[in-house]
Amino acid sequence: MKERLRIEKLTVRFGGLTAVSELSMTVAAGEIRGLIGPNGAGKTTAINAITGVVPITSGLILLDNMPLTNLAAHQISHRGVGRTFQHVEPFGDMSVLDNVLLGVGRHSHVPFVHALFATAIADRGEKQANSDALNILERFDLLSYRDSLASSLPFGILKRMDLARALAARPQLLLLDEPTSGMSESEADHAIAAARSLAESQNITLLVVEHNMRVMMALADSVTVMQHGCVIAEGAPSDIQLDRKVIDAYLGEELSDAAP
Repeated sequence: MKERLRIEKLTVRFGGLTAVSELSMTVAAGEIRGLIGPNGAGKTTAINAITGVVPITSGLILLDNMPLTNLAAHQISHRGVGRTFQHVEPFGDMSVLDNVLLGVGRHSHVPFVHALFATAIADRGEKQANSDALNILERFDLLSYRDSLASSLPFGILKRMDLARALAARPQLLLLDEPTSGMSESEADHAIAAARSLAESQNITLLVVEHNMRVMMALADSVTVMQHGCVIAEGAPSDIQLDRKVIDAYLGEELSDAAP
């Protein structure tokens, strides 16, 4: 299977604190990889390093065998890397539909001159974008909120919108940081099923940080476990559930309860 993301001995230090220590990981194209670990394990720092939000101290990050290391965040985004944050950053004065349309617009192929002069080609492109956005809203059970201002919505709904918007952009690699936080169990189940379906249909590779172990075990093809900035285990969800090092590290009964 084609390799999408490769990380080699990634280290991130903040002064005297080592947040990530020689992290190595390979993620295949189309794979859904879970990244779990206790608070302070270095998960979000790793995502921030991949997306250029924080500088790396040493190591190598490759997307489709092309280095991302030391590129600016906007350059990494243009290479096809998307992400969500633990705390949603919506355009509050825009509707839910318009927020998702921003994601759809990232892969629009309408030439600038046609958009500028509102030609028939631009009109068809706009209608297609609107149709795509509505389809994604339906998948995430958000159609009833299409005209609602993002600023008026509760956190759980905003998290679903954020996930829908990120997937609408069709990145090659999408990094999700706590995508189901603030959702009820039923909302989380629905959102994760929709995310998996869209990712598989569009061959989007997902790297997911998630504390809800029941969700993670249902979503991920494989799981990487971090502790104190290092990888302590990696494998299929069913194997991770039984790994004594992982259970001893932090999961305990929570991981057992997540088993189907």
